[in-house]
Amino acid sequence: MTATATATTTGPTATVPAPAPTRPRSVPAWVWVLPPVAVLALAFLYPLALVVRQSVTPDDGGGLSLDPYADVFASEVFRDALTTTVWLAVGSTVGCLVLGFVLALVIAFVPFPGGKAVARFVDIFLSFPSFLITLALLFIYGSVGMANGLWTDVTGAADGPFHFLTTPWGVLLAEITYFTPFVMRPLLAAFSQLDTGQLEVASSLGAGPLRVIRQVILPEALPALAAGGSLVLVMCLNEFGIVLFTGAKDVTTLPMLVYSKAILESDYPAACVVAVVNIAISVGLYSLYRVVSRRAGA
Repeated sequence: MTATATATTTGPTATVPAPAPTRPRSVPAWVWVLPPVAVLALAFLYPLALVVRQSVTPDDGGGLSLDPYADVFASEVFRDALTTTVWLAVGSTVGCLVLGFVLALVIAFVPFPGGKAVARFVDIFLSFPSFLITLALLFIYGSVGMANGLWTDVTGAADGPFHFLTTPWGVLLAEITYFTPFVMRPLLAAFSQLDTGQLEVASSLGAGPLRVIRQVILPEALPALAAGGSLVLVMCLNEFGIVLFTGAKDVTTLPMLVYSKAILESDYPAACVVAVVNIAISVGLYSLYRVVSRRAGA
């Protein structure tokens, strides 16, 4: 009897691995950079390149030349405008620093009714256009303004004594009035982070208010003062509306000179030369402002 053994072998079922899911191809980062760069190049860099090219292209033709720069730099009008621009910007910046520091001290450390409302108004004031402040000063100190009107009503004189708005001092007053909040804002932010315990300790040790300000508050405020002052200096160098609206005909700044050369005299190469100089100064000071702001944490 023959027994037949049927041997059955069972083994593990072989499984075919599932294909790995395909990841969608990510768009390279440089693709997302292209649209804003294109807009920036079209809206800013291209017009700027045209200004620079026009500044080295004399009206009489003959190709590129530095003659427009030589003519402008040799002009007494340009030198006077540069001097006026610098001293107005520096004077306004110093005035804004002093006034802004005092006002920020009062708002931050002197309790008075409405102090918080005043601090909020500083933020709102930053959105005002510069010509609006100049217009308000004209209503008060202009030739037919409130101050001169009150003077003539009281004294019976034919004319009032206030005519400084059409002088450099009027421009200086208008710029200080408008730009002071740009110094106050970073100062108020710095004062809000100041440990009041330091002030109490200094006072308990017998330090007077001026000494507390000089030795405790001022060192903490220096970075904010530097950042705010740098910003104000840059903006004052490029201010056009205040000078125009004060009607100060004898005050010629670099922006006013650009306007005069381009619009009134149609001397576009000279206007572009002045514009390039103004841009170079502004970019240099703005770079300084960014460095100071970064160190101040603003």
